[in-house]
Amino acid sequence: MNDNLQAKQKWQQQTAALWPAIKGSLAKVYKPCIRKNCRACQRGDKHPAWLLSWSSQGRRRTMYVPHAMVAPLSKAIRNGRRLEQLLYRTGPELLRKYRRNIRNP
Repeated sequence: MNDNLQAKQKWQQQTAALWPAIKGSLAKVYKPCIRKNCRACQRGDKHPAWLLSWSSQGRRRTMYVPHAMVAPLSKAIRNGRRLEQLLYRTGPELLRKYRRNIRNP
């Protein structure tokens, strides 16, 4: 039982360090603006914009991201990927511990 408590505390510490976490991707795109007399658009240059994409209920979703939110969202996406790796790694570890406890109660 002490093993379970230690594992739970370790898990909580690891996941707390990964907050905030989201699943998705961030992309920089270039779009024309809505102003009729924009010199940049008239030259063929477009304005940078950021998009957050994620899947929800089997459908791809996308939202525009304000420039001020790009850095925090990038960190959250990195944390989300690390959290996903942690989950994939934890499953087999739990199974191994369970099997050890069955063999040596």
